Amino acid sequence: MNHPDTHLHVRGESRFADDEPAAAGLLFAVVVPSPVAHGKLLSIETADAGTMPGVCAVLTRDDIPGQNQIGNIIPDEPLLAEDAVHAIGQPVALVVAATESAARRAAGRVRVVTEPLEAVFDPREAFAKGEIMAPPRTFALGDVDAAWERCEIVVSGRADTGGQEHAYLETQGTIARPVEGGGVHLLSSTQAPTAVQRAVSRVLGLPMHQIEVEVRRLGGGFGGKEDQATPWAVLAALAAWKLQRPVRLVLRRHEDMRWTGKRHPYSSDFKIGVTRDGRIIAYEAFFYQNSGSTADLSPSVLERTLFHATNSYHIPNVRATGVCCRTNLASNTAFRGFGGPQGMFVMESAIHAAARALGITAEEIQKANLLRAGDPLPYGTTLGTPTLPRCWDEAERRFGFAERRASIAEFNTTHRWEKKGMAVMPVCFGISFTTTFLNQAGALAHVYADGSVSVSTAAVEMGQGTNAKLRQVAADTFSIRPERVRLETTSTARIANTSPTAASSGPDLNGNATRLACLGILGRLRETAAKLLGAATADGVELRSERVFLDGRATDLDWEKLVAAAYLSRVGLSAHAHYATPEIHFDKQSNQGHPFAYHAVGVALIETTVDCLRGTGRVNSVRLVHDAGRSLNPLVDRGQVEGGIAQGIGWMTMEECRHDANGRTLTDSFTTYKVPGPNDAPEEFDVHFLEDPEGPAGVLGSKTVGEPPLMYGIGAYFAMLEALRAARPELEPFYEAPLTAERMLMALNGATTPCVAEISASNPPPDPP
Repeated sequence: MNHPDTHLHVRGESRFADDEPAAAGLLFAVVVPSPVAHGKLLSIETADAGTMPGVCAVLTRDDIPGQNQIGNIIPDEPLLAEDAVHAIGQPVALVVAATESAARRAAGRVRVVTEPLEAVFDPREAFAKGEIMAPPRTFALGDVDAAWERCEIVVSGRADTGGQEHAYLETQGTIARPVEGGGVHLLSSTQAPTAVQRAVSRVLGLPMHQIEVEVRRLGGGFGGKEDQATPWAVLAALAAWKLQRPVRLVLRRHEDMRWTGKRHPYSSDFKIGVTRDGRIIAYEAFFYQNSGSTADLSPSVLERTLFHATNSYHIPNVRATGVCCRTNLASNTAFRGFGGPQGMFVMESAIHAAARALGITAEEIQKANLLRAGDPLPYGTTLGTPTLPRCWDEAERRFGFAERRASIAEFNTTHRWEKKGMAVMPVCFGISFTTTFLNQAGALAHVYADGSVSVSTAAVEMGQGTNAKLRQVAADTFSIRPERVRLETTSTARIANTSPTAASSGPDLNGNATRLACLGILGRLRETAAKLLGAATADGVELRSERVFLDGRATDLDWEKLVAAAYLSRVGLSAHAHYATPEIHFDKQSNQGHPFAYHAVGVALIETTVDCLRGTGRVNSVRLVHDAGRSLNPLVDRGQVEGGIAQGIGWMTMEECRHDANGRTLTDSFTTYKVPGPNDAPEEFDVHFLEDPEGPAGVLGSKTVGEPPLMYGIGAYFAMLEALRAARPELEPFYEAPLTAERMLMALNGATTPCVAEISASNPPPDPP
């Protein structure tokens, strides 16, 4: 089944927030940002701007009727700056005018007067100065301190990862309009409608039922519109409510790239202890997260890093500690993988360093320590998913790891200026929100008298194919054609108390809620059919391909006739259902619990080539085996896998976020920030979904594929690094991503970096008795 929006997209008929036809009296809002990264706010001079032609208002903190606070986890984010500014781009004022050009001219006339304060951009420096958002958190298993002396090789090092621009096609934007009774309606580009609703309620001092947030679809999100859509939506709502006119606020591309947060950069220290046969005895990591100027979702992102600090491996002694460091950059935020990729990169760096110390390949250590069902994890539970070893074995059988390594070695001996490398990347990623209460969803289903079906859920469609899967769930439950099912826009007026469409949980949570709502209607339809067919009970009634069967035999009753008869018999053809993921829990004080419904697992083989003269690299192939369960839509899932891998490769090899010494973003357009293009995609994709999947799963036996595939892209870094080592065997491996062409060229010419590893202990095996 195709994505339901496909034909609209290719014809240019899909409507996003900024495509909404202009309402009568529409006004335009433009943000006045902080010009400095850190400073005391002395004054906001608005007189000149307020008298310019077309200007209706210049709003500051003094115009907020409720609380000037939109912080989600930690209340540390004022909507409009108060006594100080903490990052370039922080909203200070809002200009509202009859045209966008008038608003922009007036915004340029607002003078923001500040007294400079010291700015910090490095997380290690921020930590040293005590600039942290919460006390450090530690996940632990076993006794790490006692384990080191049992290790035959101990390697210590540093691994750094950079930020990543979300690069969604549609920038942040909202259209807000006042409604009767003093409320506000918002058409917002957000992954989290209820979070926007709650923040507007707080700022305007209105109850939540007076605020409706509607989302038709997003032109991409990737986590960048989970929490960071909120300030722009609330600003638009404030202007609409104050002026009682509809207001449009849409960021331009360079504004979006300058003022919004990215994937969190991390700087991390690791220490790994192994035996000479590659068994990992102990592992310790400390993660310095660059959170930016406010908390945003940083504590939860850091938590996810700790959950996945050991990636796919059983390590009996682990201590992983992380801390959110406050810097003077735009608040960093959710991004596909939500902290998991940063933790996995450090783990893979440690394994790579240990393998070099042992003189073996990294995949030998990976395979020797691969997680199996029942193995303990560093947060108080055991792995329930049994298929990771199967994925490894199937990938090794299909793709021939040893054969590929031998072929690469032969290539490297005969090619002086080009060198190849390969890496294996296993992934084990927990599926659920780690904040337990978010694991709930509602759905509202209607069956109309003509047999068509309408479904409303909390899920936001942003190109990931969630609506296609929900449509399939409804169609399968009723046993009707998918074309009969329509997915409505997401609205807080239809589905209340929504969780964000994030954490790879959208299809599972909303799919199960949809199924429950449809089953409620289906039960009544079966009872109606039993009466029409003269059956004593509905036990023998079932629907197959829009035909009613009784005791296994087809009847003359079809779907449309049954629905029409039910309507005429005054049978309810609507149902609301609520779903909450069962048997999950997590205590954030003890850092123990069972937080995930299941784990998504798989294994990828990545091969790369490096041009040793130019320092450029390309990904030749990505081959993988992934457990997608019983896929609801293999075409959609394959697209998610390939897109996620491309995004992961971009993060690891080319996407570099830069700022100057004053905190001003330098990579604020796609001319200065490189995202993967068609020519950067792997030359070969071989995606194999594991057959006969086992273990716990999501709706109808499927397993989500939203976030996990991105982490296969981490393997591209290590494959490139191996190619560099083939060119320069004396090269000390370094762990600083992204491994850009510039960084590779410098490494080939002898440049150094602090992100290296060294053997900190080497204990020979004891003498035999």
